[in-house]
Amino acid sequence: MTTIHRVATTPIAGQKPGTSGLRKKTAVFMGPHYLENFVQAIFDVVQAKGRTFVLGGDGRYFNDRAAQVILRMAAANGALRVIVGQGAILSTPAASHLIRLNQTDGGIILSASHNPGGPKEDWGIKFNMANGGPAPEAVTETMYQHTLSLAEYHMLDAQDVDLGRIGRHDLGGMIVEVVDPVRDYAALMETLFDFPAIRALFRGGFRMRMDSMCAVTGPYGVEILENRLGAPKGTCVNATPLPDFGGMHPDPNPTWAKALMDEMMGPDAPDFGAASDGDGDRNMVVGRGIYVSPSDSLAVLAANAHLAPGYAKGLQGVARSMPTSAAADRVADALGIGKFETPTGWKFFGNLLDAGRATICGEESFGTGSDHVREKDGLWAILLWLNILAVRKQSVADILADHWASYGRNYYSRHDFEAIETARAEAMFTALRTSLADLPGREVEGMTIRAADDFA
Repeated sequence: MTTIHRVATTPIAGQKPGTSGLRKKTAVFMGPHYLENFVQAIFDVVQAKGRTFVLGGDGRYFNDRAAQVILRMAAANGALRVIVGQGAILSTPAASHLIRLNQTDGGIILSASHNPGGPKEDWGIKFNMANGGPAPEAVTETMYQHTLSLAEYHMLDAQDVDLGRIGRHDLGGMIVEVVDPVRDYAALMETLFDFPAIRALFRGGFRMRMDSMCAVTGPYGVEILENRLGAPKGTCVNATPLPDFGGMHPDPNPTWAKALMDEMMGPDAPDFGAASDGDGDRNMVVGRGIYVSPSDSLAVLAANAHLAPGYAKGLQGVARSMPTSAAADRVADALGIGKFETPTGWKFFGNLLDAGRATICGEESFGTGSDHVREKDGLWAILLWLNILAVRKQSVADILADHWASYGRNYYSRHDFEAIETARAEAMFTALRTSLADLPGREVEGMTIRAADDFA
């Protein structure tokens, strides 16, 4: 007979989720009661009794232990069923798809996205709603307020579930359903893209390099690109998820994916290069000898999405975050569809997607996605690029040149400041904000500033 313990606890300061859940150093989450307090707040707010959830993550250090804790707490809180990716592995877009496919009541994703993993690095957890998208601010704020008054959490006294074995397991009367983390997601991709055309592209000698940065998309890339689409073995590199991402910083940009950039700019570069991040929601695209900025990628995908079966009827609209260049706006205007600007954070695209007003969304931080799930989706963007390349039979460089000739070219710049002392960072942003009102109309290097805003 299993026993449920009501463990006494006290509130722990600082459990306020950000734009993508709660993220702290791994050691913080491993401290006494820290993970348990936050998970109990989730289950209390969403009223876990009788509900079904999805659970999985990016494979980073501590995910395996955290998954067992969450399962025991779910059972203790009366959950009916939890669908878990084998080995507690699920990319964020795959988790979003499983929530929607199985019509669950939400899901818990264990990831700190593109942040490094390991005992001394970062860890994260977030809750996604029944629509598959990140919990909105009203919900995360309620969870945070609940952490401030938490007095106990519920824990089932039970052995670990064998998450390596696909199938159904019983945990104190709750069903734990361990599933292949790739299968359903791969099947969804086959409904959206012209797999026969992409297979023909690879049969014709097309060369690609896919760098998963020892993170979660490795198994997805191998199954879809190599096994289903016929890309040569070895097309996918760094394809085994590791707890510390092999010491890599799994952020797909020219700085952290330097090996891929060097190969793509080299004398024997493949035709197409791509990289994805820790939890599989970001992507970087590179052509032979040419880098594709995230803002240009969004615009090109919007302009050519009709070439893929899943978008053959056209788009309802295109949405972008405020820091993203207006390149996608030009495409929307030309197509006569809606264009939208949102604050930073994928959750702000959710209402537009749910209302059917936007079909494709993107942000300059290497995130792109569509209404097929409610998260940005790195591999989706890579597959749409492959679909476009297969149909148009042009290089990445030629497609970009044609795009700029048709729509014009937008330039923008992003500046990252990492590990800056909080007071200095706040002072810099205060100075920037106070200068905004004086910028419109000012001339700089022969150009006039039209507008300056803060949409953070």
